[in-house]
Amino acid sequence: MRIGAIEAGGTKFVCGVGNELGEIEDRVHFPTRRPEETMENVIAYFRDKRVDSIGIGSFGPIDLEQSSPTYGYVTTTPKPGWSGYNFVGTLKSVFDVPVGWDTDVNAAALGEATWGAAQGLDSCVYYTIGTGVGVGVYTEGNLVHGLVHPEGGHILTRRHPNDDFGGNCPYHGDCLEGMAAGPALEARWKAKGDTLPEDHPAWEMEAFYIAQAISNVILTLSPKKVILGGGVMKQAQLFPMIRAQVGSILNGYVSAKPIVSDIEHYIVAPKLGDNAGLCGSLALGVRALDSGTNVG
Repeated sequence: MRIGAIEAGGTKFVCGVGNELGEIEDRVHFPTRRPEETMENVIAYFRDKRVDSIGIGSFGPIDLEQSSPTYGYVTTTPKPGWSGYNFVGTLKSVFDVPVGWDTDVNAAALGEATWGAAQGLDSCVYYTIGTGVGVGVYTEGNLVHGLVHPEGGHILTRRHPNDDFGGNCPYHGDCLEGMAAGPALEARWKAKGDTLPEDHPAWEMEAFYIAQAISNVILTLSPKKVILGGGVMKQAQLFPMIRAQVGSILNGYVSAKPIVSDIEHYIVAPKLGDNAGLCGSLALGVRALDSGTNVG
């Protein structure tokens, strides 16, 4: 199989070609600009690749309801020109192949479930914590959709007792993304996160917010693995702090061994590293080819 993969991020697009084993054979990346220019680059890349299918993991919100007249569209994003853009239709107008379509974080969750940290498990939750906060949910062998798709980056959190930052989510102010994404770190501390020392108080506060989200998802979805990716999570010192906070919040109530005595193997970094999203898009392409149609 030759599978095309598109990791469509709000900052950059990564396109690649791989196979059903999750092996990436070729890749290219370019900045995310207005859709006409960006898609011209995408189409030019794939034009001579002779792929059998294409999987897309896209920034959102997106329409995943296959009966909807706007299935395959980006919906209400603030990205200039992308709101209401027919992503899948534009690609299908050039390439007559099955197309897999889902959110970028659902794709990353699928990649980790297929070839990464959650391989062999039937459920996991993937958080990307970077420019924004996104959550991908994989359960009982399927990616979770619903009325739309999970938007766990915008859950409400309790405020840290030493935090007087108002939050910078344009929709909700002090939701998880507004308090814990990279831009929130920078706005609160007047410095980019990767310039702050490991013992800076920013990290204890960051762990406080992320741990609340994880504890909530454990209590509601009971995933068998929690995977934390994205630029903020390059700060490795966050992992033990988050695990300790989750243990404190749950306070023994969830008495499962992976949480009580093996949490360092339960809350983990992506095994696929920075390839989680692109490998997940490969997996979406494989699923689309297996079904012979568009799939989310």
